[in-house]
Amino acid sequence: MAQAARAWAQSDGEGPDRSGSRPRRPRVPGLGRWGRDPRGRTTWQRGWVVALLAVASALLMVFHSSVPNRVGNLGSLLETFLPWIGLAVPVLLVCALLRRSATALVALLLPVLIWVNLFGGLMSDRSSGGGDLTVLTHNVNAGNADPAGTARDLIASGADVVALEELSAGQLPVYEKQLATAYRYRTVKGTVALWSRYPIKDARAVDIKIGWTRALRAEVDTPHGALAVYVAHLPSVRVKFDAGFTADQRDNSAQALGEAIADEPLERVVLLGDLNGTMNDRSLANITSQMRSAQGAAGDGMGFSWPASFPMARIDQIMTKGVTPTSSWVLPATGSDHLPVAAGLRL
Repeated sequence: MAQAARAWAQSDGEGPDRSGSRPRRPRVPGLGRWGRDPRGRTTWQRGWVVALLAVASALLMVFHSSVPNRVGNLGSLLETFLPWIGLAVPVLLVCALLRRSATALVALLLPVLIWVNLFGGLMSDRSSGGGDLTVLTHNVNAGNADPAGTARDLIASGADVVALEELSAGQLPVYEKQLATAYRYRTVKGTVALWSRYPIKDARAVDIKIGWTRALRAEVDTPHGALAVYVAHLPSVRVKFDAGFTADQRDNSAQALGEAIADEPLERVVLLGDLNGTMNDRSLANITSQMRSAQGAAGDGMGFSWPASFPMARIDQIMTKGVTPTSSWVLPATGSDHLPVAAGLRL
């Protein structure tokens, strides 16, 4: 009996077959165990390529500001979509598991920790509630097929101040007619405009060095005092195979806009607009260095606003100086290729 039990145990519970030999389980070469693979490498000795790719993705996130802009503005392009580098982690995780590599799995901890440190805080709700004023900005798209419907959606938001960018001459009368039902005051300069429930004065165009008017400055007389409001639509950027990230004109405009805001005499300032750049983009530093993002301070989630069909970046901004954001959110899609964004402010 004892001899039969030992024979059973030695056969892994399968028992001998009729020929008296022990059956073997099928194995997939290299995938069966976490021990040595067919080439004799241990789980710590394989998967080095995956591990190096994990370290490289981590280094890109940490040292993104060191990626030069001299060639095709690669630094700005990377910073525009910086959070998406995190997608490398699940891809590399699958590779690490397929390789049964402990080395790769350990290396993956590095980009995970760095991503969480950089962007993890943006995944939570940072709003504090309340606020004295609600502002909204929207690139309405010159090719918008339903400007009247877009205007009605903006009114339904309940915002006190509404900034619009990329207004075409043909669409302007539609917006004026629709928004007049909720906003008594307005000012239009070139392709940007501002509507308000409260009086607007001292409105003027702001020269952002592109040859036509795509920015304005106005003073809104709120119940809590004067507020300087800037509305801007910085030049578009493109990714071209022969030229890279074509952002030079936008960068020059951002420099000019930052200088105008720095010279603003009022202490409380709000910037509303399509900046065609994110808060991470170094080329907007002349603006971001002196203002705070309402989304970063009081948003809920990443707050991506473009493109409307599958938002990948926050290029529509609400930024403040001398004003406290209390909440920030993205509104549902309209007829535009951008999503409207709004914020509550404490004055």
